[in-house]
Amino acid sequence: MNKKYYPRIVDKVLELYLKAFGAVVIKGPKWSGKTTTAEQKANSVLKLQDPDLSENYLALADFKPSLLLEGDTPRLIDEWQMAPVLWDAVRNAVDQRQKTGQFILTGSTVVDRSKMMHSGTGRIAQMPMSTMSLFEYGESNGTVSLNSLFANEPFTGSASSLSVDQLAKAICRGGWPATLTMSDSASLLVAPNYVDGIIFEDAAQLDEPIPTPERIRAILRSYARNISTLASNRAILEDLLSNDAGISESTLYRYIAILNELFVLRDIPAWNPSIRSASAMRASNKRGFSDPSLAIAALGLSPDQLLDDLNTFGFFFESLCIHDLSIYSVENKGHISYYRDRYGLECDIVLHLNNGRYALIEAKLGSKSIDEGAEHLLKLDNLIRQKQMKPPCFMMILTAGQYAYQRKDDVYVVPIGCLGP
Repeated sequence: MNKKYYPRIVDKVLELYLKAFGAVVIKGPKWSGKTTTAEQKANSVLKLQDPDLSENYLALADFKPSLLLEGDTPRLIDEWQMAPVLWDAVRNAVDQRQKTGQFILTGSTVVDRSKMMHSGTGRIAQMPMSTMSLFEYGESNGTVSLNSLFANEPFTGSASSLSVDQLAKAICRGGWPATLTMSDSASLLVAPNYVDGIIFEDAAQLDEPIPTPERIRAILRSYARNISTLASNRAILEDLLSNDAGISESTLYRYIAILNELFVLRDIPAWNPSIRSASAMRASNKRGFSDPSLAIAALGLSPDQLLDDLNTFGFFFESLCIHDLSIYSVENKGHISYYRDRYGLECDIVLHLNNGRYALIEAKLGSKSIDEGAEHLLKLDNLIRQKQMKPPCFMMILTAGQYAYQRKDDVYVVPIGCLGP
């Protein structure tokens, strides 16, 4: 019996890329569903991690990699980074065939580009993929469309059925497709197991000398304690020292690079429009994870502990908002930054589309913070207009509340349980 497939927002993106390019590489965290999504479009599959055939595949890759590319197209090559030579083989095959939609490559680690002769530009498209959003998971009803907001379509109020308790569970569980059919208690075991796999297995395969598991765990904990903040590397080093995990600066940089290669960390860059002097702008990255559940697992937190500490809950809620917004905007190649200056003006999320349009967004867990969030948005919008820059398409406050509505000052208030693509 075929396993049920739960549609993903990137399905349409993959289909479009296959019509435009000879090959598509899907990049993202392990267990995020890359292979399953690719299999929906593939007509033949090569799994390099197949325990019965992997040794033969790798030997063949060294001898004549083009033989591994033979098969009905699109041909899926899963975990292709195990044989980096396949990149150049795919590029060469695309050049020879002069057809689109020939190959799909999936992988969960960044590949050493020194092992690749060519970049693949124009032949191999790069498509990022994340874990599942609340909408894909079926927990957001999607009654407020992000695309509709950007298109300035009429806004009608709606209501979310996602309670704060359910939201806390969703953050701790994460967007891992494997948890879709699990009980609540079982689903909460997935992210901690993922973190253990990173610490004891995946990181060791990427670097020499082999990373120390205790140090990897300590860095993950420190990053998690600073999630959605502008903590510098120096601040993280001091945090590690205060928690009896002294690590040199060079070791920290090396381990952070490994965690980035494994698609575990995902920092948010600063937005630096020409509305303040350069010295007034904050330029450091905001700390983040590819899925908030990884930070939760690193700290050993539970849904009840989040509910007991709403300040901590708020930081993780912002991380969830960033996670879902990046997925909902993937068709428009959306990317996210934040704004903060030394005068205290800030905006949690600036969502940019590839056509130059953007939105200003605040993430506020509680209803008491909505007025404060709206004040930040309106002040930033006013400053942008004073400088005669292109204004935002809309301003929005994402909340954990129940009702979606538009304020008199035109700021949208939208529960994360109502938001969708």
